Amino acid sequence: MTREDPVGKVRIWDGSTPWFITRHADQRELLNDPRLSIDEKRPGYPHMTRSRAASAPHHPALITNTDPPEHTRLRRTVNAPFMVKRVEALRPRIQTVLDDLIDEMLAGPQPADLVQTIGLPVPTMVITELLGAPYEDRELFQTTSHALISHESTPEQAAEASRALGGYLGDLFARKMADPGDDVISEMAGKVRAGEMTAPEAIVMATAILIAGHETSASMISLGTLALLQNPDQLALLRENSNDPKFVANAVEELLRYLTIVHSGIRRIANEDIELHGKVIKAGDGVIFELAGANYDAEEFPEPERLDLRRPARQQHAFGYGAHQCLGQSLARVELQVAYGTLYRRIPTLALAVPFEQVEFAMEGVAYGLRSLPVTW
Repeated sequence: MTREDPVGKVRIWDGSTPWFITRHADQRELLNDPRLSIDEKRPGYPHMTRSRAASAPHHPALITNTDPPEHTRLRRTVNAPFMVKRVEALRPRIQTVLDDLIDEMLAGPQPADLVQTIGLPVPTMVITELLGAPYEDRELFQTTSHALISHESTPEQAAEASRALGGYLGDLFARKMADPGDDVISEMAGKVRAGEMTAPEAIVMATAILIAGHETSASMISLGTLALLQNPDQLALLRENSNDPKFVANAVEELLRYLTIVHSGIRRIANEDIELHGKVIKAGDGVIFELAGANYDAEEFPEPERLDLRRPARQQHAFGYGAHQCLGQSLARVELQVAYGTLYRRIPTLALAVPFEQVEFAMEGVAYGLRSLPVTW
């Protein structure tokens, strides 16, 4: 479609036929276009699943479902902890977390599951510390967030998970209001006291940060390892350059492009008619931006199917693009830079413990990942 029909239509689960935008240049243009809305409550919005469609009318205002100027206001209330300078200050702590987990894995039995020993714990520890939530409660976070983003959850299961996680974070927020600490929820509590946001907005925002803050990075650590093990020349290149921050940073961008783990697209609805390549997206039409299409667009990334850690890949769309680009992208980048710059240097003999064909993928979420990654060394 990227080559031959860049403004085509697709059929989704409810029988509707939204537009499907795949080219990198078109996404750059339209994801900044105010003629498109992210308001999921509007009729015709191309929801990912039946469960999302059922729950959308009840969703509070979030940075993920509001247009400017409301989106601008909400994003401003939570932007500070995710600014590059603040996130860079977390790098030593992320390094310590990872090194401790690698020590534990190396001291344990072989084979080990990289998803459970490294992939999931690193971002979960980091995001819980950042938010001010106890890591000991991670099972609740992981099970409820999985239910909320899974395409297989029924509306009832998603609603139950939302209540459980919202209730937990509501209690935590009340404690932070009474006894603030040095964390994001305490910062939001201060903004509530100052009248800059409401308590329900803060709790919903904390929920979104917690879910987004560990699921995707966990997937990328394990999937990136699998991709590198399948491309040993690139793994060797990364290992040789693991002390070069610029090389590692670009390797992260290329792995983000190559894997494009958000595989359910970015969804919008047209506010007014938009002409593109001789076709008209009419007001009220649904639009899906397929991120892998942009990241595999040969006009932007020659030989896109090849993993090339030397490729300039910063223009990739793994985090989306425009006003709604991922809030936590700076944090994700630092986590991945630490993980990819450390893991293969410290465990130079890391290898798959099973044939590639036996590695089980998890495809049911907004982002895909691995159920497990058995490794040996």
